[in-house]
Amino acid sequence: MIGIMLFTALVGIIGLRLGELSLTGSSAVAATRQIAFAPPRADIVDRNGADLATTFDAFALAVRPHAVVGDPEVLARRIANILGRPSALPIYKELTHHGKYRYIQRRILPAEAKAINAIGEPGLVLEREQERIYPNQFLAAHVIGYTNVDGVGQAGMERAYQDRLTDPEMRDKPLELAIDARVQHAVESELQTAMTKHSAIGASGIVMDVHTGEVLALASLPELNPNKAGAVSPDAIFNRATLGVYELGSTFKALTMGMALDSGVITSMSQQYDATHPLQMGRFRIRDDHPKARWLTIPEIFMYSSNIGTAQIAQQIGSARQQEFLKELGFMAPAEIELKERGRTLYPAQWGELATMTVSYGHGIAVTPLHLASAYAALVNGGVWRPATLLKVQGGGVGKGRRVFSEEASRTMRAMLRLVVTHGTGKQAEAQGYRVGGKTGTAEKPDGGRYNRNAMVTTFAGAFPMDDPKYVVIAMLDEPKGTKETYGFRGAGWNSAPVVSKVISRIAPVLGVAPSDVRDVDLNPYLAYVQGKQPTG
Repeated sequence: MIGIMLFTALVGIIGLRLGELSLTGSSAVAATRQIAFAPPRADIVDRNGADLATTFDAFALAVRPHAVVGDPEVLARRIANILGRPSALPIYKELTHHGKYRYIQRRILPAEAKAINAIGEPGLVLEREQERIYPNQFLAAHVIGYTNVDGVGQAGMERAYQDRLTDPEMRDKPLELAIDARVQHAVESELQTAMTKHSAIGASGIVMDVHTGEVLALASLPELNPNKAGAVSPDAIFNRATLGVYELGSTFKALTMGMALDSGVITSMSQQYDATHPLQMGRFRIRDDHPKARWLTIPEIFMYSSNIGTAQIAQQIGSARQQEFLKELGFMAPAEIELKERGRTLYPAQWGELATMTVSYGHGIAVTPLHLASAYAALVNGGVWRPATLLKVQGGGVGKGRRVFSEEASRTMRAMLRLVVTHGTGKQAEAQGYRVGGKTGTAEKPDGGRYNRNAMVTTFAGAFPMDDPKYVVIAMLDEPKGTKETYGFRGAGWNSAPVVSKVISRIAPVLGVAPSDVRDVDLNPYLAYVQGKQPTG
């Protein structure tokens, strides 16, 4: 009777265990156990609550080589077939390894786990582990970043907020970013199209709220899939928007003009500078790309992007004041944002008169596109600089910032930037009804101590709507080539400016900016000093 009772109890225990295994999807030949390689992480969402990064339970396939009873060669082929592997050899090597425990593959699908479980091989182990997934794949990848197999952030916000995302008390509270997935998609899409069309090696783009510093979109190409970060090239992982530094050319002329207005160097739009011939400085000669060969007024220097005129204005500003302005605009320190991937400005070691002149039009100084976006936000928002942020600013959370330009200088520069788009080098940046303003910038890339005429960086720094600026939009292409459509030209007006136009046309309705055919900046006070251009109205 005691034997019968023990036998009955044993059968009951086995029955309960079988029931448990049937519910958990495990078996005696494929043990499933909870492991903690990847610590639980809070989700990352965009400003509207859309998932950008989340954690889910996945399977990992491992093997105890000494416990394998089947033919390793046959078993390897079966596993390779289930996992869609082109070769069974790596799997065979793991099955026959001398170690006690070997991973075959992390993150396998539930259907694959079920098929492997059905093989019935005692040496195989299916583990449950938490995996980080990025449901939008490439979208905002350089902002979000990615984790390694141990669940530690390696880049982007995953790295910058590792402690916050893994804090047990914060796991149920998603990290809210300033990024708008809809705006981000528009920027990435248009940059990718332009990069392909102009055979560029890379690109970057930024959309920033000029009053809060919130970054609604930040893109870097080539694209990165954070779900497969270990399988992409270093070039794709590199963040061109916040880490890469470039000479951004004539986009700096807007900052120089703002400095000149507040320094008292420019007191009237009627002031003229001699641009009849190149400017000789020792053994260096400063030229205009499209010389007018005459004296130019302030609006003409800006809208025709005259290096000669801008350099003379910078001479009057002086090196000390120029450096102080650039420091106040954040250029003399790494780009200010939450990411760890931040570039530091490269500027002249000897900042003399010649350096002052070349820096005024964006040569001899290399900055990140993010530096430029923050500076342009200050230039058009009334003159207040604020650090960029990738975190959503909650109601009333905007700091005071610091005043860099006067309100009067900011108002003047809004008109001048609008003038570039309506009458100058940035005409292709116009987006019907949205009153775009901005400045083109084309610069040759340094190469071995010299400039390479065949490798250019083209940038358009813009804002809209210029009668009441709300957003700055930056588009940069790295080494674009001329096309039949651009008549072989590679300048920013031909490739970067159209990107800004298309981005604004797509994002303005999403951001609640209404088009208008009647509202605009009054350009008559500036057109009055442009030869051959008559004021309207």
